[in-house]
Amino acid sequence: MNDVDVMVVGAGLAGLHTATLLARNGHEVLLVERRRALDGAIRTTGIFVRRTLDDFPLAPEHLGPPIRRVVLYPPDRRRPVTLDSDRDEFRVGDMGPLYLGQAREAVDAGVRLALGTRYAGRSGGVSLLEGPAGRVRVRARFVVGADGARSRVARDLGLDRNRELIVGAEEVFAVSGPTGPPTFSCVLDPSLAPGYLAWVVDDGRHAHVGVAGYASRFPDGMRAALDRFAAAAPGVPADRPEHVERRGGPIPVGGLLRRIGCAEGLLVGDAAGAVSPLTAGGLDPCLRLSRHAAAVLDEALRTGRPDPLAAYDGAALRARFRGRLLLRSGLAQVRSPAMASAGFALLRTRVGRAAARRVLFGDRSFPEPAPVAAGARGG
Repeated sequence: MNDVDVMVVGAGLAGLHTATLLARNGHEVLLVERRRALDGAIRTTGIFVRRTLDDFPLAPEHLGPPIRRVVLYPPDRRRPVTLDSDRDEFRVGDMGPLYLGQAREAVDAGVRLALGTRYAGRSGGVSLLEGPAGRVRVRARFVVGADGARSRVARDLGLDRNRELIVGAEEVFAVSGPTGPPTFSCVLDPSLAPGYLAWVVDDGRHAHVGVAGYASRFPDGMRAALDRFAAAAPGVPADRPEHVERRGGPIPVGGLLRRIGCAEGLLVGDAAGAVSPLTAGGLDPCLRLSRHAAAVLDEALRTGRPDPLAAYDGAALRARFRGRLLLRSGLAQVRSPAMASAGFALLRTRVGRAAARRVLFGDRSFPEPAPVAAGARGG
């Protein structure tokens, strides 16, 4: 039997960040990941927004050139709306090396990293892991579910689980160099991306071409939609190679879950629904919620009581997403190119452009939770 302070399940950005912060505070942390290598089977597009880049230390060598331009296209691709910011708004991470760098930081902080190890369930306060050495039982004071949109940890802890999901797929390939300013192109077309968007991100180093939407509403399947879009997508470089990296996976868009913590543990990242309901951006929320999770668990471990976990309240944070949840509901109802074109006409107005700029270039991010009370610390 192995005993640890915290076991984190899942070594994506949320799990790595939570584990590292806890280990730096002197806690014994085990981080388990079913993949054998962190730079394989990557799912995220890796788009970091300005607020994330301002507030979190990310290795600049693993970030692409800054992007200031967003171009929004209607279904017929005519008369797009171009929005330029006077600030660097986005950078695309080279996620494989970035994960590896974050893992090195975690191990240097004292995290025990177990790759190729699957979380197989929890009962009576004991977790069962299956890895290279066979089955191992671990008793952890707290368990952190960083295991994705369909979290098994959430189920085992009796916490809320994501119900509203879209699925996404994209191709990533290197480009020979910039042919214009780095650009983030988005296409609103329900025949390609039902309930969401198709996109092309070209920063002069890599191009990301993707679609996402509700799985049951793709007319001929998501893969076919991606193939159709990639063949004629706006902004796709002419030197697109035959062999590309393919990514894909589920994306929770129902908003932050209400019950994301209990006396035995908590959820972070996609497992907690920490993804913008409107933009489906999850990297900024995952880092901010992970920082809050680490502070809550640190306080609980130092005091020897689970009381601080009461501060880990998804319902309170969810209340700040009402506007985006309403916009998500509206976007989900756009079911035909004609509806999309009618709605797109609003983007061409001064009010519509201002609203789009606020969503894409605004200073809002995932709401900062209230600091964890430290009244009992040291007692």
